Amino acid sequence: MYAIMMVCTGNICRSPMAQYVLDDKLRQHGLADVVRVASSGVSDEEAGNPIDHRARRALLDAGYTDATIAAHRARQIEASDIGSHDLILAMTTSHARAIRRLADQAGTPEATDHIVMFRSFDPQAPGAATFHDEYLLDVEDPWYGGMKDFQICLEQVEAATDGIIEFLKMELNKG
Repeated sequence: MYAIMMVCTGNICRSPMAQYVLDDKLRQHGLADVVRVASSGVSDEEAGNPIDHRARRALLDAGYTDATIAAHRARQIEASDIGSHDLILAMTTSHARAIRRLADQAGTPEATDHIVMFRSFDPQAPGAATFHDEYLLDVEDPWYGGMKDFQICLEQVEAATDGIIEFLKMELNKG
């Protein structure tokens, strides 16, 4: 099974939103039985907490079902996650740096090859074509804003998800 990990700060807004959007798309494309999606945060400050109520509301308003969203509990990424996932999608450059540091500390710096910026899969995102300006690919944290910020976050997540699906189709056909 191909394993993907979405990573943000506390695992209550961006990464769980991305997880549930990708899970939904995987079901639509018949890939849910071959791809497993999880999410985590670089911080432990929200560990055990549910998805932010505004993130949940944005997902529900967009038509995603509540069954799995309500069960979400935040968790911090661990060194073992890096080696056990085929693709780790960071929401910001600071998340990518934190994950790479964790891999280095765990003695698995080669595992950093599969740490990628989430929005790099959105062909319309600034810098997506070059990968050189990673900071342009940051998914801003909606936690400090209102519902409009969560809607923008969801739009960014959805825009990258189709690219992730296409990437997965190519990856899964290699084997």
